[in-house]
Amino acid sequence: VSEELFGLRTNGGQEYCGAVVQRAVEDLQWDPSGDTYKAVFIAGNEPFTQGPVDPLKSCKAAITKGVIVNTIHCGTAAEGIDGGWQKGSKVADGSYLVIDSNKAVVHIEAPQDAEIVKLNDELNKTYVGYGAEAPAAAANQAAQDANAARFASGGALGQRAVVKASANYRNSRWDLVDASKEKDFDLARVKEADLPKEMQGLDEAGRKAFLDTKARERGALQARILDLNQQRDAFVAAKHRELAQDGKDTLDTAMADTVRKQAAAKGVQFE
Repeated sequence: VSEELFGLRTNGGQEYCGAVVQRAVEDLQWDPSGDTYKAVFIAGNEPFTQGPVDPLKSCKAAITKGVIVNTIHCGTAAEGIDGGWQKGSKVADGSYLVIDSNKAVVHIEAPQDAEIVKLNDELNKTYVGYGAEAPAAAANQAAQDANAARFASGGALGQRAVVKASANYRNSRWDLVDASKEKDFDLARVKEADLPKEMQGLDEAGRKAFLDTKARERGALQARILDLNQQRDAFVAAKHRELAQDGKDTLDTAMADTVRKQAAAKGVQFE
C-alpha cells in the first residue's frame, strides 16, 4: 500500500465524477447487509457534472445499494453548489463538504516523536527473512521507510512506525517471526537453504529459540511504540485545544467527522 501511494503522481486534468462513482458502486465488492456502514468520498475542484456519465444517476444507484456518497468540493461553498457537488450528495443521503485544498494539515511535534522514529529502526532488526522473496521484500520495507522519511517534518515516519507496531502490519510471506504465528506454520518444514545464515547452523531447538528471542524483542518494541503513541495523541489533543484549531477545512478532519456521524447512525460505537 505504501509503495502504491508514494508512486501516485498527478498533473491535473478532467474530473469525471459520475464515472468514478459508477465504477466504485459497480466494481467494488460491497457488503450486502443493510446494517453495514458503506460510503464513498469523492473530492475535486471542477464541476461535478463533467464527463459522459450522469453523476446524479450514479449517486442514486449508489444509495439503492446502501452506499452513501459524500462530496468534497475544494473551493468555496457557492462554487461547489453551482458545480453540482451538493446535489450529488443530497440524492445519495451524503454530506456536502467544503475544504481549502491549499491548507496543509497542521503537524504538531511531540516529545515522543524522536523515540518512536528510533524504535522503528530497532523494529526492523527483528525481521528474519526467509525464502526467495525475502531480499526484495526487506529492501521494499526499507524503501518505504525512506519514502516516509522524506516527509518526516509532517510526521510520516512516526505514523509508519505506529502502523508497523500494530496488528495490521504482517509479513508472514517472508518474515519467520510473523510466519511462526500462523496456524499451520511448521519451522521444521522450512528448507535450510531458505533460512537466513544466522539460523542455518542451528539445530531445531536453536532455531526455535532464535525466533522466540526475536519475537519477544519485537513484541516489546511494538508495545513501547504504541504506548508512546498514546502519550503523543494526548499531547497533540491538548495542543489542539490550546490553539483552538477545529480543522474543519482540511480533508482529514472533514472525513473523520463525517464518518463518525454517519457510522454512528448505523450503530457503530467510537471510544
